[in-house]
Amino acid sequence: MSMSPLQRKGSRALGHLEDLGLAVIAIATVISIALEVMTMIQARTVTLADLLLLFIYLEVLAMVGIYLKSGKLPVRMPLYIAIVALARYLILDMKEMDNWRIIAVAGAALILGLAVLVIRYGHMRYPYPRTADDDD
Repeated sequence: MSMSPLQRKGSRALGHLEDLGLAVIAIATVISIALEVMTMIQARTVTLADLLLLFIYLEVLAMVGIYLKSGKLPVRMPLYIAIVALARYLILDMKEMDNWRIIAVAGAALILGLAVLVIRYGHMRYPYPRTADDDD
């Protein structure tokens, strides 16, 4: 089915906006990484929370890279980022949390981990049909 000239222009414009948004996300992430490294250098210490934050930043960059290469965003990537973010939250704020909040955050991480397993199982058991775009 062919698209009208207006649809093609609209599709192209949305593609450019998508690319611009991805560039903004990538640049902001790189700046955040640089600021975090500068903070670690000034403090002359590296904590587990710092490393987890850097890992989150790297996952965001990886997600941008995957999207630029394939035009698709694996649902698992944001889930991985959320799991690491919850772990970082637990590490940083555990002393100030009551028991129920700790259990809730840990339970949320467990639910996200189970969601990743379900998604992976679904992709293995019921793969998407191949399209002409997959051969690139």
